Amino acid sequence: MFERRRPGAVLFDRDGTLIRDVPYNGDPRRVEPMPGAAEALCRLRRADVPVAVVTNQSGVAKGLLTPDEMDQVNARVEELLGPFDAWAICVHDDGDGCTCRKPAPGLVIRAAAVLDVSPRDCVVVGDIGRDMEAARAAGARGILVPTAVTLPEEIDQAPEVAEDLTDVVDRVLSDAEGPVPAVAAPWARAMGWSRW
Repeated sequence: MFERRRPGAVLFDRDGTLIRDVPYNGDPRRVEPMPGAAEALCRLRRADVPVAVVTNQSGVAKGLLTPDEMDQVNARVEELLGPFDAWAICVHDDGDGCTCRKPAPGLVIRAAAVLDVSPRDCVVVGDIGRDMEAARAAGARGILVPTAVTLPEEIDQAPEVAEDLTDVVDRVLSDAEGPVPAVAAPWARAMGWSRW
């Protein structure tokens, strides 16, 4: 169980969490925010909690979309949902043996490093078990927001389950009375999108 205190950052999965999941989407016109995503992010930003995206994008490795198409989709996400303090993106496929693809902890560790916070001070929000396993492997707090694709066993095994992104932010900000971890380094935003 995690000590309840203000997080150093909240790291969001992209597809199925922040935006509707369109498999291997390379078309920015198909980006649609999940209900409550913009409001949830706005509340975190107003509370000075850094926000980041940690996302598997194996469509690049599979040749189903180009890095440029992926970047255009990510730019559209920021147009609709506002700027993120960091992006950590894995473009590998399951068989590539990388350490970044969720459920491995690499994306969580990388985003935390860019934001200059400990992974242990991060909250990882996602819609499937891989997101929660990555959080656990990195020592972060995981909050699952189930969707139609979330498996029942993923819900059962999740350390924490929220109804929606509003519920996530309610939980995170209700913990904000505790100690405040280090604030994101001023250069974090300039780092751009990290991908492997």
